[in-house]
Amino acid sequence: MRGVGLMEFGGPEVLQIVDLPEVHAGPGEVRLRVQAATINPTDTGLRGGLRAEAMRRDPPPYIPGMDAAGVIDEVGPDTDTSLAVGDLVMAMVLPSGSHGAYRESIVLTADSVVRAPKGATAAEASTLPMNGLTARQSLDQLALQPGQTIAVTGAAGCYGGYVVQLAKADGLRVIADASPADEALVRSLGADVVVPRGDDIAARIRAVAPEGVDGLADGAVQQELAIGAVRDGGGFASVRGWRGNEERGITFHRTWVGSYDHRPDLLDRLRQQVEDGQLTLRVAATYPVEQAAEAHRRFQAGGTRGRLVIRFD
Repeated sequence: MRGVGLMEFGGPEVLQIVDLPEVHAGPGEVRLRVQAATINPTDTGLRGGLRAEAMRRDPPPYIPGMDAAGVIDEVGPDTDTSLAVGDLVMAMVLPSGSHGAYRESIVLTADSVVRAPKGATAAEASTLPMNGLTARQSLDQLALQPGQTIAVTGAAGCYGGYVVQLAKADGLRVIADASPADEALVRSLGADVVVPRGDDIAARIRAVAPEGVDGLADGAVQQELAIGAVRDGGGFASVRGWRGNEERGITFHRTWVGSYDHRPDLLDRLRQQVEDGQLTLRVAATYPVEQAAEAHRRFQAGGTRGRLVIRFD
């Protein structure tokens, strides 16, 4: 069985096609024949060695990938699930050793897997689990009420775009940033107000929300540049664990999606929101497994809107 992995950490050039042993579903598990795996910042970070100490607890090859979509081809014995062989499904994966999404087959607990949205391709479905659950977690942490205001940095990105759309579905007023080239995209996602992105983002948000926003989801990792936009006693959700100086009574939230693993209720709700037209699945391009390194290079160059996806044909 093929996978895309690395023997040692480094740049995109360390990615290679590797042979992996066949895996089979045990009790409570299903096996996916992976058709698509999304490239995320967590994947390039893993490849570059950000989790090297933890990953080296297992022998190489190390397989990245937190998002997978494909077809169930095996259901383990004594598995309580409505899923069946032949279903197109999606799942979030927490990589460990060779257990990552960049592989032709992967075994997961059945409670990590839900059906893909109706009408979605495997590539489209693969963009939803990790990014959608991360966006959902940030909003759950901020716990804003309908009518309150949230600011979103990096709104044109995958996480930021999902925050915008989920926030609108939650009844929030959304102020989002965008470059001139991305303004139409961010408006199409539902942002009520779009401000220019930049290092003075806090002042630009305050210009349209003088009292400050009730919460901020920092997809662009602007941290100290963005914190001034939040009102006293508001909330700040960080995807990098930033906590600032714990100033002005602001509550800082560390968004770590691993705690939303084994939550099929949340992932299935995202599926339903796609089917209801509240969430948009965005694929920038797909690459065959042989071009995984090139896909990583393009991703790290920046500027893609939507996700790059590795395709297992």
